Amino acid sequence: MSSKRPSFTDEEALAFHQEPTPGKISMLPTKPMQTQKDLSLAYSPGVAVPVEAIAKDEDLAYDYTSKGNTVAVISNGTAILGLGDLGALASKPVMEGKSVLFKRFADVDSFDIEVDTKDPEKIIECVRLIGPTFGGINLEDIKSPECFQIEAELREKLNIPVFHDDQHGTAIIAAAGLINAAEITGRNLKDIKVAVSGAGAAGLSVAGLIHHLGVPKQNILMCDRDGVIYQGRKKGMDQYKSAFAVKTSKRTLAEACEGADVLLGLSVKGAVSKDMVKSMAKNPIIFVMANPDPEIKPEEIREVRNDAIIATGRSDYPNQVNNVLGFPYIFRGALDVRASAINEEMKVACARALAMLAREDVPDEVAAAYHGARPKFGKDYIIPVPFDPRLISYIPPFVAQAAMDTGVARKPIDDMEAYTETLAQRLDPSAGFLQKFQGAVRREEPKRIVFAEGEEPAIIRAAYAFKTQELGHPILVGREDQVKRNMRLVGVPEDELEIINARLSDNNPTYFEYLYKRTQRKGLLQRDVQRMVNNDRNIFGACMVACGDADGMVTGLTRNYNTALRDIRLVSDERNGEHAIGMSIIISKSGPLFVSDTAITEMPTAEELADNAILSAKVVRHMGYEPRVAFLSNSSFGYPKGERADVVRKAAELMAERDEVDFEYEGDIAVDVALNPNARDTYPFSRLSEPANILIMPAIHSASISTKLASYLGNTTVVGPLLLGLNAPIQIMQMGSSVSDIVNMATFAAYGPHSDDKDHKWKMV
Repeated sequence: MSSKRPSFTDEEALAFHQEPTPGKISMLPTKPMQTQKDLSLAYSPGVAVPVEAIAKDEDLAYDYTSKGNTVAVISNGTAILGLGDLGALASKPVMEGKSVLFKRFADVDSFDIEVDTKDPEKIIECVRLIGPTFGGINLEDIKSPECFQIEAELREKLNIPVFHDDQHGTAIIAAAGLINAAEITGRNLKDIKVAVSGAGAAGLSVAGLIHHLGVPKQNILMCDRDGVIYQGRKKGMDQYKSAFAVKTSKRTLAEACEGADVLLGLSVKGAVSKDMVKSMAKNPIIFVMANPDPEIKPEEIREVRNDAIIATGRSDYPNQVNNVLGFPYIFRGALDVRASAINEEMKVACARALAMLAREDVPDEVAAAYHGARPKFGKDYIIPVPFDPRLISYIPPFVAQAAMDTGVARKPIDDMEAYTETLAQRLDPSAGFLQKFQGAVRREEPKRIVFAEGEEPAIIRAAYAFKTQELGHPILVGREDQVKRNMRLVGVPEDELEIINARLSDNNPTYFEYLYKRTQRKGLLQRDVQRMVNNDRNIFGACMVACGDADGMVTGLTRNYNTALRDIRLVSDERNGEHAIGMSIIISKSGPLFVSDTAITEMPTAEELADNAILSAKVVRHMGYEPRVAFLSNSSFGYPKGERADVVRKAAELMAERDEVDFEYEGDIAVDVALNPNARDTYPFSRLSEPANILIMPAIHSASISTKLASYLGNTTVVGPLLLGLNAPIQIMQMGSSVSDIVNMATFAAYGPHSDDKDHKWKMV
């Protein structure tokens, strides 16, 4: 596995943060601002009413303002990521990024505040004075040891949660992993011996939290750059390190590792050697969490120990210790009970909840990210993955309950089951839906994906993003001088992407022969075929896929769908008797809806509608969802009657004759009946046990209109249409697609199905 981090140019990074609007966050009103009355209620004179109410009872600010769902992300820029002290303003991009994560993963609003001072007392006073504005304070990227003083004093002075994520975030996730690793190796936390590399904010916090979980302090040997922190040591000590000084004769990290059950790395690349790993106890637990490069690479650990459980801070290895598993959900639970603090019990509750979640069967969404194979609790799965959709509804209730049990909750939750349900509905699922497919693609051998319109600037940017996001190996088809000219224009390094000129390719004779055999009895002469391969990039790219020189292709940015499809069909056949369809995915808070056929057959017959349903169900199941099919019409079960309704009804009847049908289906039914969970009250005989998630449209015009309308109504995202039914993974995007849309379609091309699928199913290989 490559040790390289995803790469990008300075220009690309700057463009990301600058366009289309500078920065990564903005504010949207939550109330209508359309009439004079709206303005009067929002500001003067209507605003006076809640003002007077809050003046009498400050707790009403939670009811009448956004205080209860707002966190301040505060830094002075003295410890920015791995960059060090670059100043308060330089930390703003990072703090905006933290705000984005709060919103994305837990629907918590936040504002970044950069405090331009290194004086702890001034920071404390600044935050104390602005504290009433917020429901919580997230301190970030403040150097040690000042961060300890700042957090401790603010917790005393404010009656809202104050949480320094650099300390506690990593500690919580690492503690969750340690709980599970100890379980797998049959260890009791009160008996394990721990070596800690790094005595900064994170190292000290991890040590504190695992001690709270039951590890005796005498069993924790902390090491900084001067070696073991032992009783009587003078050099490099402070009050925070002194709390973990123990009586021991060991003086170096190497000595601390001898016989240790656990090694927790929170220091720097290269701090741990193979000899240290060799000296550890049987079945060692090794968490090397330095970023971007761990203290020792997992490959190096495995060279000397095949019995180790390994975790890192990186996404390209199993068991990623990722802070995003903690802080959004800690604050979500704390805010929802109006907690006055985040205490040790709440952090322990979060760690234990994460550990418990990793032991449960994973949902379909996570299974899809592992290309259909469900990860199971074990050495390579001790921590949940960040895109697990259960996190938002699973973790905060434990945190909230701990707050209630310890007396820091000012608004206890009476119905925890109802609270859990509201949490599950908070997030926009579109990002999570796409992330799981990206995760699945990254876990496999990189696929070679052809970007047929390789001279287009948007295609170049998308191909580069596809590569730097480690989704696969992009191939640009185009004239090399023109492609490189546009690469320079958009700031992409010229040597980073593979370029193939269709006219000059050495493989053209192979492609000529392949295509000529397919088309010589369809009116095409040899010179026609040669001209098409040389000049038509869709034909050339599809031939690359058909002849095994690429694994997939994406096209369509500059040509309409039907034109691109016509070219591709000259090269690729429909798969195993299936007929090609387009399936669009409407993603909303209630989950994805899969709509077919949205691209190809104008007026499908009953037989074709039945085929659409079977292929759609197969694909949806391999995406990780249990298919429930509705054959849609303007009628429901025969009323009102109509010619098209009869075709739809016939299609549903044909399903009983198909051996492939092992899923629920119903029709003819109207869309409200298909999606209404209470429809069974009116139609108790319906075969659908739950609302449908696959909608088979009666004709292409209704399919196209409905999906395009959904994309413009807001609160939904429409992906596709995905091209299904061909024997090659080729996707056609919409003309004028954005860079992110192109990357998404290329991801689905990399996702499959591929020609080496033995059972010809839609899946990763």
